Amino acid sequence: MRVTIKDILARKGSREKITALTCYDYLTARILDEAGLDILLVGDSLGMVMLGYESTVPVTMRDMLHHVKAVCRGAKKSLVTADMPLGSYDNPAQAVRNARRFMKEGGADAVKLEGGARIRKQIESLTAAGVPVMGHLGLTPQSASQLGGYRVQGQGRREAEAIVRDAVLLDRLGVFALVLECVPAQLGAKVTRSVRCPTIGIGAGPKTDGQVLVTQDMLGYETKVSPKFVRRYASLGAAVRKAAKRFSEDVRRGAFPAAQESY
Repeated sequence: MRVTIKDILARKGSREKITALTCYDYLTARILDEAGLDILLVGDSLGMVMLGYESTVPVTMRDMLHHVKAVCRGAKKSLVTADMPLGSYDNPAQAVRNARRFMKEGGADAVKLEGGARIRKQIESLTAAGVPVMGHLGLTPQSASQLGGYRVQGQGRREAEAIVRDAVLLDRLGVFALVLECVPAQLGAKVTRSVRCPTIGIGAGPKTDGQVLVTQDMLGYETKVSPKFVRRYASLGAAVRKAAKRFSEDVRRGAFPAAQESY
């Protein structure tokens, strides 16, 4: 059975945590889907991971739609959520128009927006239009320069209280889940207790209702940024490098292709 918004909501406070990974292409989507991931997040992090940008800022709707379509072709059970890139939800009408493109053209099940009170009207318009919305608080990469860079958020009392207020507001506005990125574990736990929707942490401690990581970080692809909160479950960067080197050596010395690999 395909994972639904109702399934995600039912995980609030459950012993069965929500599992999510980022995904940007068809083949990876098929593999992660078969592995049983609840959510595949087509993050605008693809700007850094797949396109080589220094941040998520340059990512466009065209970029995102291209990758969302590919992921949706590979995902048969996982719930696909599309990140709305910077500049795609500056006002409510634009937010609804672009979210509908993600769902109608891309095939996504939901969209994710960064921010709290400042995007209140956008979220109100999206939920009124029947678009499932995932929120995102804490370290919001699209506004990282305003936050002092990629650093832990909510360490001071005022910062922490502001995040809790935004979380309660987003919950009241009807988000079906809330990503908490790079906040102290105690704050992750407090937000989780304060809202009715499930929380999904990425560097927010173990008390959230689920966890998400960038797949390439989790697989050990040796990406430029290496956050403290990442646990590597493989070392694919080294494995790919070794395989490519062996292939090159075999070709150069005439060992590939052999007779059994030739017509």
